[in-house]
Amino acid sequence: MSRHWIEATILVSRDEAETWADACLEAGALSVQAEDADADSPDEQPQFGEPAPPGAPPAADEPRFGWQHTRLGILLAEDADPAIFVAAVATRLGRAAPAIVAVTSLADRDWVRATQAQFEAIPVGRRLLVLPTWRLEEASRRDDGRIPIVIDPGVAFGTGSHPTTHLCLEWLDAADVAGKRVIDYGCGSGILAIAAARLGAASVCGRDIDPQALASAAENARLNGVALELATSSGPQPQPADIVIANILSNPLKLLAPLLSSLVAPGGSLVLAGVLERQADDVAGSYRHGVAVAPWRSRDGWVCLAGSRAADEPAPTIRPRASPGQ
Repeated sequence: MSRHWIEATILVSRDEAETWADACLEAGALSVQAEDADADSPDEQPQFGEPAPPGAPPAADEPRFGWQHTRLGILLAEDADPAIFVAAVATRLGRAAPAIVAVTSLADRDWVRATQAQFEAIPVGRRLLVLPTWRLEEASRRDDGRIPIVIDPGVAFGTGSHPTTHLCLEWLDAADVAGKRVIDYGCGSGILAIAAARLGAASVCGRDIDPQALASAAENARLNGVALELATSSGPQPQPADIVIANILSNPLKLLAPLLSSLVAPGGSLVLAGVLERQADDVAGSYRHGVAVAPWRSRDGWVCLAGSRAADEPAPTIRPRASPGQ
C-alpha cells in the first residue's frame, strides 16, 4: 500500500525561522526544510563561509539560520490538518499563525531510483564526460573518445550539472593543461581538480574550508585514479601555480582577490566562477590590482571570469596572517 505525506509551506522572517522550525519538529512534524524565499531573484542571499584572506579582519557576522524571507516546508503525516497544526504551533509560541502558502501531497516512491534518474552523463566541451558511477556501463558504449570524470552526488558541491561548474570544466577542456601545475581553490567534490589531472596536469592541489568536502574530493580522486594534494584552505598556502581556478561565490572571491592573485605564477591563468552576470564587473574590479580578469563565457545567467599574469611579472608575496596572540 502506497504511503503519502503532506507538505505545508509557510513564510517567516529570518529572526523567526529557527524558532518556528524547532517548534514544528517538537510538535510532531516529520521534517522541516528551510529555503530562501527570494531564490533566483536579485534579493537571493547565498550562505557560504570562507576564511578571510591574509591580513583581512575576520567576518563580523556569525552564520545564521534562515534568510531574510525564509520558506519553511513542514512535512506532516497524510492524516494531519496543516491549518490546525500550524495554528497549534503558533499558540505554543504565543505568535500569530503565518499564512500557509502551499499544501502539497507527496507520494512514496523509489527515492534512490528517482534521485539517480536526475543525473545523466554530461558531455563538456570536446573532451570531457562527467557521469555518476551508475552511468559507467552506459558511458562504456560511447565511441566519442571523451575522458570520463566519475562524480557521484554527495555532501560537497560539484557534479558538473551546475552552470558554474560546467563553465570551469569548459575552460579546462579548452586550455592546454598538460604538464601544468594547477590549484583548485574551494575544491568541493574535487571535480575540477580531477578534470585537470585527467587532462594531463603535472600536479594538482585542492583547497577547501570544509573537511567533508576534502574527504569527498579524496574519495572521488581515488575513484578516478588520480593523485591530488588536498588540504584545508586555512592552513599554509601552496606555491604559485600555472592555473588557479576558484568556483566559489562572488563575496568570497572579492575577499580572496589578493590571495588568489598571489597564487598565480608568472605567465599563469586565473579562472573564477560562482558569479552572476550582474556581479561580474564588481568581482572583476576586485582584481584590478592583481591578475586582471574579464568575462570569458556565460551560461544560464552565470559568468566565468578569466585572466593571466604576464610572463615577466613576478607573483606578489602575501604575508601570512598572524595567529592569535602574535
